[in-house]
Order: sequence, then structure tokens, then C-alpha cells
Amino acid sequence: MKKIFKYIGLPVLAAGLLWSCENLDVPITTQLTPDVFPQNSAQYIQTSGAVYAAFRGDLAFSWWNSQSLTTDESIMPARAGNWFDNRAYACQHYHDWTADNGVGPWDWAEKVIGTSNQTIAILDKTMPSGAEKSTMISELKTMRAISYFMMMDSYGGVPLDTVYGEFSSKSRASRVEVFNFIEKELKKAIPNLNPASGITTYGRPNKQTANAMLAKLYLNAEVYTGTQRYNDCVAACDAVINSGLYAIEPRASYLQMFYPNNGPQMKEFIFAVPFDPSAATVGYNGQMYHSRYDVPRSERAKFGLAFTPSAPRSTLASFYAYFNDANDIRNKQWLTGLQFMNDGVTPVMVTTTKKGYDQFYTGADGGATYTYQVNLTPDIVLRQNPALFDCGNDEIAWNMGYRNIKFYPDASSTSRNQNNDVPFLRYSDVILMKAEAILRGGNATLGQTALSLVNMVRSNRSTSAAWTAVTLDDLYKERSREFAWEAWHRNDMIRFGKYEGQWGFKTNSETYRRIFPIPTYAKALNPNLGQNPGY
Repeated sequence: MKKIFKYIGLPVLAAGLLWSCENLDVPITTQLTPDVFPQNSAQYIQTSGAVYAAFRGDLAFSWWNSQSLTTDESIMPARAGNWFDNRAYACQHYHDWTADNGVGPWDWAEKVIGTSNQTIAILDKTMPSGAEKSTMISELKTMRAISYFMMMDSYGGVPLDTVYGEFSSKSRASRVEVFNFIEKELKKAIPNLNPASGITTYGRPNKQTANAMLAKLYLNAEVYTGTQRYNDCVAACDAVINSGLYAIEPRASYLQMFYPNNGPQMKEFIFAVPFDPSAATVGYNGQMYHSRYDVPRSERAKFGLAFTPSAPRSTLASFYAYFNDANDIRNKQWLTGLQFMNDGVTPVMVTTTKKGYDQFYTGADGGATYTYQVNLTPDIVLRQNPALFDCGNDEIAWNMGYRNIKFYPDASSTSRNQNNDVPFLRYSDVILMKAEAILRGGNATLGQTALSLVNMVRSNRSTSAAWTAVTLDDLYKERSREFAWEAWHRNDMIRFGKYEGQWGFKTNSETYRRIFPIPTYAKALNPNLGQNPGY
């Protein structure tokens, strides 16, 4: 088994079972209730694992989609109806979603919050007072705060519900109130969180996880509350920097941060989410399907995959244009142009028919054999049906778009799930957040300037000369290069005022779409929710 079991506890039971009981006259001492489980340190860890399992569940799917497919970073068109899914992906690209499309992480994040509330209540009742209890509950409250951050970032104001067993329908707190709650929870947690990094805390939040989340909160404070907090952002970044626990991975190991064998040895990982395909059969692993969505189906043999990938998503040419430094290691996260096997010499070849290669071929010999070298092209063309967001169902269509393989395909997995752990907070993000906060008016500290901080990252990514000046637009492009496919691009685009721009086929410039609508199913369950403006 992979590190997921070694570094983070997993529940042996669904969290809901922990509170289940039967109304029987005779006590059943083996019933799994807080009176009999959990009762010791190992069982406390197993109980807390329910929260991490819930968080892992849809992180690489609904969270990734809503933060990336709604931007110029990625696009997921249909091919002869495949992947149309009732416009589920088209609406995210066009920014014309409605409350019925279910865009965003509402259901998933609510489950994490609910599981956190339940687990905190169980452990608060069963654990004896002391450092172990303070640390574990602070970790769980930090996970809940992260989930509320995701909800606030995606939907604005949301209900604040922190009491397990209180099931009344709650109205939404304002976005400012949720912001203040998250800030308070993280600050309260910091003194009790583990100061260590590496194996002992891998997959769980430590002190610097909370500080890095505070930096995220403060950097976006003007978006969330209307008030700038750039000096607070700098201070939160400095807390991480001064811990001395982290370093920027050098150019030689940048790509390795995202490989299937990544883990606590990565010097940049402040908080990462462990994945293990061997755990998927018992429902704990979540959907880590990057290979399935990103590797061209023609390259199964190249990457030695146990399944045939479908690769419906790619980037847009306008986003790929940011990767314009030939000496930048980050270019290697992309599959572009003519494709070769891993030896770099043998071409990736596909044999089909002339009609199979080009469905619009009109020659009489459409059924004749046709063999070609795979060539990934930069542009997405809706050749079959623009109204249905459809490129077609031929080889030309399936080769449209440059593919991202940052989360490198996992040949060791026998399923579509991968071993690659997903970093949520990295040290380079802290460095670039501090640079941005200074550029936006925050005070420079520790002898570091915005320029020196950006060059600190770039010197570990490119052999090109250091920059001599940096603007906010330069920094935006650098963040696009550094964090491609890591689900932070929507957050960045909104802060930089670019979310209403035009890209791909999108022309919609409505600013109210900076937050998603409250889903119809959520309003049906809680009539007190109300709806966001514009929806």
C-alpha cells in the first residue's frame, strides 16, 4: 500500500456508522457508538480519517473542474456527443451556467464540513483532555476552515454550521462573516497544530498549512470583503518562510513533484492530498483520474497504461502562449505537436481509415487504410456542431488541443485512479503570494522584494537570465506557468480582473459569474438559502 495509509489515518467505518444505534432494551456492547469506539489513540486516528477521506473524494474532479474549466486554462469539448453531458462542460467554458447545472463544489464541500462537524463532536466527547486532543481537533477545524474557504470563494456567503446534530435550515451568512469565521478558526488552530513537516504530518494540516491558508485569505481579501489585507498576507507568508521547513524544488525535480511516487519528500509540499489506487475499492481514494482525462487515447502504449484513456480535455492556445521561455522546465508538462514514444525517436503511429482520420473526407476510398503519426494541434475547432460544443469523432478531432501531463500518468496502477498525490498548498505559492502582496502595496520584509521573490522561483525553473523588473501582469503569467492544472487559476483570474475576459469560444463578460449560483438541489433541501445576484 502507498503512503496514504502510512501517513494519514483512514476510517475503518463510514463516519455515519459511528453514531448509529438501535433502540433496544438490552445494551449491545459491540455496537459502534462513541461509548465503545473510539477509545484509544489508534481509533482516534481512524475516526479522524473520515474527514480526510471526504476531502479527498472529489478534490480532483468537481473542485478541479470548477476552478479550471471555467477559465482559459482548460477546455473539455464534446466529440460526436462524447463528454457533452447535457452541456455540463460547455456551460463552464461559455460562462452561461444556471443553478440547475450544479457547477462548483457545493455538495462535496458540504459533505466535508458535515463530516468534520460529526468527527469533532465524536472526538470531543471521547478523547481525554490534553495535547493529543487539542492537536487533532485543531487539525479537523483547519480542514473545515479550508472547506469553508472553498465554499466562500465559489459561492460568496454560505451557511455557517459547526454543530453536529443540529439540523434546522440555516440562512446564509454574508461573505464577510464567512471570511471572518475562517480567519478566526485558522488563528485559533495555529497554536495547537503540529509544528513539524514531512512524514509525521503528511496529509494533515500543520501550523504552516494554516498560515498559508491565511495568506490565501488575505491576498484575496479585497475580493471577498472589499478591504485590502496585503500586509497581513505578507506576515502570513513570513510565518511560513521563517519556519525554515520548506524550500523551492530545483529545476531538476520540479516535474517530480507531481509524479506517481511523490509524497512527503517533496520540499515544497505544505499541504498535499494523498491518493492511492489500491484504496479505491473500499471507497476511500476519491477520483484521481488525470491520466484518463489528459492522455491522448493513442498514447496508452507510450505511457504503459492499464486502461485506454479518453483525453477529452486540453488547454487553449492562448493559455499555452504563456509558456514562451524555451529554457523553462515547466514546458515539459505539456504534450504538443508530433508525438514520439518515450525514447524520443519512435513515432506514435495510428492506423485507421481515411474516413476515420477525417470524417468529412468525401473520396470514394473512405474505407481505405490510413496510417499517420499523431500530431497534437493547438486549436480547438467545433467542426461537427458548434451548438453542441462538438469537435467531431475522428482522429483530427481527438488530436485537437495540447494536453497537460503534469500529474504524470501512473503505469503502476491497474485502474484509472493514480498514485499521484495532489498538492494543495506549495512553498512556491507562498513566495509568489508574498511578491504579489508587495506589488499591490504591502510592505517588503526580510530583505525581500517582489522582484527578488519572483526570481527566487524562476531561478529554479528556467536557465534564462533573471528578470530585472516585474509587473502584476508578469506575475499573473508566472503564476499561470507555475500552477497550471493545480486548480488555482480561477482564483487568480478573478483577483487579477481577467475572469470576464474572452477566450476560446467564450464572449460572456458578466461580472456576477465570479461566484456560482446556489445549486437548485441545495435550495430544495434548505429554502432559507436564497440565491446569488444575477441568477
